[in-house]
Amino acid sequence: MNHPYRVRETLRDLNPMTPLVLILLLLLGGLQFKLWNGQGGLVEWSALREQRHNQILENRRLKERNSSLEAEVADLKDGLEAIEERARSEMGMIKTDEVFYQIIDTGPRKSIDPIR
Repeated sequence: MNHPYRVRETLRDLNPMTPLVLILLLLLGGLQFKLWNGQGGLVEWSALREQRHNQILENRRLKERNSSLEAEVADLKDGLEAIEERARSEMGMIKTDEVFYQIIDTGPRKSIDPIR
């Protein structure tokens, strides 16, 4: 059976630094939580770093595409070959002195086995 006098004696026997240590430990725990999970913490920093990496890769891909388009525009401005090639491939155009042959595949071909 605990007596109220024993509790008072136990409280008197505590080290005077104990409350300070407990307060410091709680403060340290709170700061650690804020460091890891708070606004601007390590979790958010890691997510932003990943976004930055993805954005760098996307920018590289877009730069390559832009340089390809720039080369195509320059070729279209300077040469008629690119215009002619585009007209042939995309629009199916032919020159006036050319003959157009269209080969239609009517069925499956028999495979020829050269080695017997």
